[in-house]
Amino acid sequence: MASRQGGSGAEEVPRPGSTERRTAPHAASPEADRRRASTARPGSPETHPARGWTPGPDRGRPIPPRSRTPEDPPLRDPGLYALTNHFRERLQQPGRYVSTRIVTEAIRRGQLRWNRTDGWRFALVDGGIRFVVVVSDTETDSPVVVTGWTEVADREAALEAGRFDPVDVDTIGLRAALSETPEAAIPDRIRPRTVTRPFVVGGHRLETEPGEAFVRCVECGCRFRSKEAITSRGCRGSSAGR
Repeated sequence: MASRQGGSGAEEVPRPGSTERRTAPHAASPEADRRRASTARPGSPETHPARGWTPGPDRGRPIPPRSRTPEDPPLRDPGLYALTNHFRERLQQPGRYVSTRIVTEAIRRGQLRWNRTDGWRFALVDGGIRFVVVVSDTETDSPVVVTGWTEVADREAALEAGRFDPVDVDTIGLRAALSETPEAAIPDRIRPRTVTRPFVVGGHRLETEPGEAFVRCVECGCRFRSKEAITSRGCRGSSAGR
């Protein structure tokens, strides 16, 4: 299920050590849509303001062209996208570092990629961090943001940018490493990290210190070396499930 929520979040500037939050809802104005439609190239995604529909000659009644297929590039108007419940949950989780502002920027100017597993992705590198946003607009009633995550594109650049502190950058790098090969133990990729603010995976709140070859749940005390081990064992700590 998807819910309609978006926003540019232009005024939102996160402090080091904090996760970005959702911004106020917004919708693209009709005037902005008309300007985009008048300047876009024929056949480009911008000529289809919603679900691939093209404005009719009277400007008021859209006429439907052929149905969009999974191979058609997704629309680049963030105001048209709803957020799935899955993605909304991610906005609330510590250590995710995704926000509606980032979604807006990724859709507008991110590099468009096709992935056999996820489908279409927008990837935006900003301050040494790569923000990836997965979208769909052919299997739902409206375009939706399916999920999103962060990766470290350039550690030095990320630290110099000052948007995230070293713990944030290590958290982003560690979460990405766990997801790359979820079945494999990765002690050598865990050891260099310093994560003193717990991040959430599979219901566990995890942290680690330099030299440790595992992540530790601060609630139940369990130690893990792979993502599969984390997600296959429920947390039974005092605050589990909150």
